[in-house]
Amino acid sequence: MRLSRYAAPGAALAVCAALAAPPATAHPALASGVRTLPLAAEARELTPSDTTPFALIGVSWDDPAQAPAGVEVRTRSTATGHWSAWRPLQLDSEDRPDGPRGRGSTAPLWVGPSDGVALRVLGPRPAGLRAELVDPGRSPSHRSTTEQGIVTRAGWGADESLREPELGYTGPVRVVFIHHTDTGNDYACSDAPALIRAIYQYHVKTNGWRDIGYNFLVDRCGTVYEGRAGGIDKPVLGAHTLGFNTDSAGIAALGTYVSAPVPQPQADALARTAAWKLAFAHQPPSGTATLTSASDGSRYKKGTAVSFNAISGHRDAFNTECPGDVLYAALPALRG
Repeated sequence: MRLSRYAAPGAALAVCAALAAPPATAHPALASGVRTLPLAAEARELTPSDTTPFALIGVSWDDPAQAPAGVEVRTRSTATGHWSAWRPLQLDSEDRPDGPRGRGSTAPLWVGPSDGVALRVLGPRPAGLRAELVDPGRSPSHRSTTEQGIVTRAGWGADESLREPELGYTGPVRVVFIHHTDTGNDYACSDAPALIRAIYQYHVKTNGWRDIGYNFLVDRCGTVYEGRAGGIDKPVLGAHTLGFNTDSAGIAALGTYVSAPVPQPQADALARTAAWKLAFAHQPPSGTATLTSASDGSRYKKGTAVSFNAISGHRDAFNTECPGDVLYAALPALRG
């Protein structure tokens, strides 16, 4: 694997359901928002319904511990008017803060510009179940970057009024956990900023987190994006690996890599970004480091000291398939 390095660190109501109003935005020209479509009590299906425009969809419910066995969705393309096949949403219980979680939810799915949705629930139906439809708004005209070539939050159009103003930090980053966003691979690289804005809104407005969970995100073309606010060169406390968010960073590959190949530019950028971040703590990417579990919900009981590879997969710390079999198999090469 080619490795270039950065410089050293110096989710029925009636068929037509009312939608929630979009949140205030710091960028009026880039208006966006999360709309919700609740299912009526005991309903297990939302019949095909017209909606306002959206591009990313997920499903959430009240109690994180009461997840359904599965959720499937169909969406209607704004461009063609055609309905998609049924697509499963991945249950998502591990990308989260070490503290209180908020609502239960699926992983969000990028479907592109859409204006209709249908939904069905498999297995137990949790209370408070609703579809979450995210309109990412328009991208900024200028994509600002750092000297390392990382697209800033302003560059991908983050609405800073959504997140909590306080910034959280941890100790030096000694382990980088690699993730996939599991949002699907049907996106163009030019759509990556919109996809990231949609994930950001989903994490904050649906999941109730303080900010986007990942520290960095990387698209299929190898472009790296700043994630959680606080400074790319600082040890920002993220919400990516339950139990092990302290002294670590989370880097997410935009896409789903259970069976699909990882594009080489994306793999190279994951390796480059991980090595650059680890260098602040003088940690070689081929090394190991010991972290202490902060949650019994992880693979390890709270208080357990665990040795990780400096570049590890999410599944190393939590019982999950993330970052997908294909990307996980590539981790040795990312270490160099």
